Amino acid sequence: MSFPLSSRTSDSSLLVAHGWDEGWAAVFEPYAAQGLVPGRVVRVDRGQCDVATADGTVRADTAFVTPHDPLRVVCTGDWAAVDPEGAGDPRYVRACLPRRTAFARSTSSKRSEGQILAANVDHAVIAVSLAVELDLGRIERFLALAWESGAQPIVVLTKADLVPDPVGLSYLVEDVETVAPGVQVLPLSSATGEGVDVLSAVVAGGTTVLLGVSGAGKSTLANALVGEDVMSVQAARDVDGKGRHTTTTRNLFVLPTGGVLIDTPGLRGVGLWDAEAGVGQVFSEIEELARDCRFHDCAHEAEPGCAVAAAIENGTLPVRRLESFRKLMRENQRLVAKTDARLRNEIRKDWKRTMAAGRAAVEFKRNGRLR
Repeated sequence: MSFPLSSRTSDSSLLVAHGWDEGWAAVFEPYAAQGLVPGRVVRVDRGQCDVATADGTVRADTAFVTPHDPLRVVCTGDWAAVDPEGAGDPRYVRACLPRRTAFARSTSSKRSEGQILAANVDHAVIAVSLAVELDLGRIERFLALAWESGAQPIVVLTKADLVPDPVGLSYLVEDVETVAPGVQVLPLSSATGEGVDVLSAVVAGGTTVLLGVSGAGKSTLANALVGEDVMSVQAARDVDGKGRHTTTTRNLFVLPTGGVLIDTPGLRGVGLWDAEAGVGQVFSEIEELARDCRFHDCAHEAEPGCAVAAAIENGTLPVRRLESFRKLMRENQRLVAKTDARLRNEIRKDWKRTMAAGRAAVEFKRNGRLR
């Protein structure tokens, strides 16, 4: 069954430019019946948000949709049901439509809360600066979160003009490709324009979130994609290539080639948030090898018949990849355990069994017998 782009809601080009389609129109029907109007959240700031509607961008209050769960707060990229014009001042966001995808990470707080960075995203562009040494572990973290969100990741190696040697640049691309299976890796220079048209074509027609640490060149890239200086830019420090937080909010822009772009502030920390499937996607070669291990619960350490250990031994799997895989899986398990009492209890039981086995081994070594 198909639905028109609007039924009692506007099908204006402004809504369509922001990603409105038949699916969103169908979901919005109950809110249209209440006289509310649809709009896309383009910016959120302290309980207020800017919403692009059929009649232009309006300022709206989020007091009616402020849940206790930080992963459900109004976020840039959300589609919202807003009071119609003339309903009063201020206008309010009355509801947000269910998200198709959501990019989330854990916060740095000790409460281990999640933080939603962008909603309803089709592509996650991970900006990595070639002005500094590649941090493959950080790239793997970003990729895990991107895959977990439901978006298609793309790794963009910015400032490619700083690597004039084509051979050296190709080696850097290959290094990143080894940690990004199934992901396009694109060297790009916003200064010279190299690769910008390729990226524009890839992300046209959908919603793209731009991610990376400060100094990765995100704001410069956003300006290049949008075709005008919509974001202010500051130079990165020469000593370490780090930048200052030029972008302080998440902003959504319409792209001239079609689709929209969400620019985000530089991320100091890239904490996982319930991203086991995403980690598995990033390390798909390890997941594939593990299927051939003798034991289904193989820890890939000293077990006999371990296909992963065999791959390490023959050099087909780098040790760094396995160590990174273990690190991210442990981190994700700890995070989930903090919010999942059942899993926390299972981990505690495993720890007690391990301790008991250790004590039994010591007893046997001392006395030649088990208790």
